[in-house]
Amino acid sequence: MKTTLLILAGSIVCFGQHWEIGANAGMGFVPGKTITSGAGQATAGFQPGVSFGGFVGQNLYRHLSGEVRYGFMQSNLRLKSGGETATFSGNSHVVHYDMVLHTSREGSHAQYYLIGGGGMRIFRGTGTETAYQPLSQFAYFTKTQTVKPMASAGAGVKFSLTPHVRLRTEIRDYMTMFPKELITPAPGAKFGGLLHNLVPMIGISFEY
Repeated sequence: MKTTLLILAGSIVCFGQHWEIGANAGMGFVPGKTITSGAGQATAGFQPGVSFGGFVGQNLYRHLSGEVRYGFMQSNLRLKSGGETATFSGNSHVVHYDMVLHTSREGSHAQYYLIGGGGMRIFRGTGTETAYQPLSQFAYFTKTQTVKPMASAGAGVKFSLTPHVRLRTEIRDYMTMFPKELITPAPGAKFGGLLHNLVPMIGISFEY
C-alpha cells in the first residue's frame, strides 16, 4: 500500500511539471584574436557559420527553468593579414545545461528570459592539410579535434503562438578558451585567450 502511494505521489509530481521541447537555428559570429610575431600581425578565428540544434526544458519554479541543449555550428577556421585570407573547413558541437530566469506569462503573450549555464564544446578541423599554407608565418591549421569547457550566457523573448506552441528569439554567447590545437601558433607567434561566439537564433517549441 505504501509503495502504491509513493508511486502515485511521484506520478502527480511528474505530471505537475511543465516540459518544453524544441529546435532552433541561427548564425554564429566570432570576433577574431590578434596574432603578434616577428612577421607582423594577423587575426585568427572563425568565419560566420550556420548553427542549429535542439533542447529539452523543464519548468522548475514560477520564474526558473532548466534546459539541456545540443547545437551544431559550421565553424570554418580563418587567418587574415592585410589583404590575404587563409581558410580551413571545420565545425563544432556544443552540449550544455542552462538555467533560465524568466518573467511570468500571466496576462501576456510574451515572456522575457535570461540564460546562464555551461557544458562543453567540441572543435573539429575537417579540411585537408597541405605542405604549404598561406600565412603560415603566423599559424597552422590542423585536422584534429579538441574539447573545451564552455560557459553559456544570453537573453531572449518567448512568444505564445497557441496554448502549447512557442516562438523563441534569443542571442547567446558561447565562451571557451581559444582552440590552439586547431589553429596552432607558428614559432614566436603569440595569441589566445577567451573566445566569444555570438549566436542570434530563432526557434519553435512545444510545451506540455
